[in-house]
Formats: sequence, C-alpha cells, structure tokens
Amino acid sequence: MLNGLEAIFFYLFAFIAVASAFGVIAARNPVHSVLYLILTFFNAAGLFLLTGAEFLAMILLVVYVGAVAVLFLFVVMMLDVDFAELKSGALQYAPIGALVGLVLAAELIVVVGGYSFAPTLASTVAKPAPDMATRHNTAALGDILYTDYVYYFQIAGLVLLVAMIGAIVLTLRHKPDVKRQNISRQVARTPEMSIEVRKVKTGEGI
Repeated sequence: MLNGLEAIFFYLFAFIAVASAFGVIAARNPVHSVLYLILTFFNAAGLFLLTGAEFLAMILLVVYVGAVAVLFLFVVMMLDVDFAELKSGALQYAPIGALVGLVLAAELIVVVGGYSFAPTLASTVAKPAPDMATRHNTAALGDILYTDYVYYFQIAGLVLLVAMIGAIVLTLRHKPDVKRQNISRQVARTPEMSIEVRKVKTGEGI
C-alpha cells in the first residue's frame, strides 16, 4: 500500500513539474513564468523527498524558491523591460536554439536508452547509499562533495564567480551626468580636505 501511495505521489509531482516547466516557457507574462518556476521547484523538492533526500529538498526550497526565484520575481516586476522588443529578435537565434535542443534530446535518449538496456549500469558508477542508522545522508553527501568531487565543486564556484563578474560588467553603464564613487579618494581623505576653517570678522558674518 505504501509503495502504491509513493507511486501516486511520484506521478503527481512529476506531472505537475513537467506541466509547470512548460508553463515557464509558454507564459506570455514574465511574472507568471517566475511563478510557474517556483511551482516547478516545489514539485522537484517533493520528488527529492520521495527518494529520501530531504536535505536536497530543503536546499531547493530555501535557496532557489526563497532566494533566487523571489529575486527573479522582484527584478521582473521592478525593471521596466520592453519584452516585446526583446522577443522581436528571437527568431534569428531559433536555429541555434533548435541545435541545442536536439543535442539535449540526443543526450536524454542515450541516457534513457542505456538505462533500459542495462539497468544495473548505474550501480557501477554510483556509490552505495550508507546505512541511515550509522551515517545520515546529509553527512554522506558532504563526504562525497568535499572529498571525491572537491575539485569539481571549486570549479563550479569559479564558473559562478566568472558569471557574476560578467553580469556586472555587462550591466554597468557609465553616464556622464551620474556621480561615481571613488573608493581610493575616499580612503585617502584627510580632515584638512573635508573641513575648511574661515576666520570671520565680527559683524561681517552672513
């Protein structure tokens, strides 16, 4: 009975996740797209809970739903972006997008086909799950992430750092009428540069 109940919840979460993911790209309103994205994250967290990875489920909710998706929502609502103008030039990138989509579809077919022909293939590349009574899955995940895949973890952080710097450089605009902050000049500022003492004669003040 429990396995049947788990199967029902699995198909329910999976169907809603796929439908909401399609709504992210199909919605005309960008705010609705962000809300569909949040719904997708919630259902993905439900799938993680069904597999016993409650730590990943909570991280998905706290980090992506509580921070990233909400940030997307505020950015979309606060920025005055002309989405009609952005979509007008999207057709010229359609061939590249179709090529990327075909590559991803081919990769999924290879993965699903390999699992269908060799169901035991995953056991040869994945480490066995530890006993929950001796080692919690969160600790086991930390052991794998910071020992076996520590270099990949650092490379992922470096990629995110480069992406953040690139986003700042692309969005930074120098305008002649806007005063900019000069950190070195502020640090080197002395009291003599900030205060000017004038001696005013009696009766000649303002």
